[in-house]
Amino acid sequence: MPRTIRHLISLQHPPELVWDYLTKPELLAKWLMPNNFQPTIGHQFRFTARPLPRFGFDGNIYCEVLEIIPLKKLAYSWQGGPGPRKFTLDSIVTWTIKETADGTDLLLEHSGFRGTKNFLTYFVMNKGWVKIQKRLLKLIAPTAYVHPTT
Repeated sequence: MPRTIRHLISLQHPPELVWDYLTKPELLAKWLMPNNFQPTIGHQFRFTARPLPRFGFDGNIYCEVLEIIPLKKLAYSWQGGPGPRKFTLDSIVTWTIKETADGTDLLLEHSGFRGTKNFLTYFVMNKGWVKIQKRLLKLIAPTAYVHPTT
């Protein structure tokens, strides 16, 4: 059965500001990773991170924008592995924004962790997403909290 990472952040900021942090490459790079993202369906882009060869990761995450509903939803593929086009993880990251009375709820869903080969990756990335989202929170809302929902 495939596993999905889910984390919810409640922010006291408008959806427009949250959307900017998800879709502007220069803001995205401040809390996630350097990238060449463009908010256009079908755009292929790449995140770059520190390579971890002993874990079969070359430091590149290959992505393609799959869905955009401005100020509400952003989804992209997320593929990585030991080398160019050699993927051990083929997954999807979805960000859902919901306006609330106090600001915005931001839900992360990272899905597609299949089988035993992605079992360890799921647990490592689940913890990694918490750290990454804390970096976002420091930039956008230093007093907010990440709520794991899985």
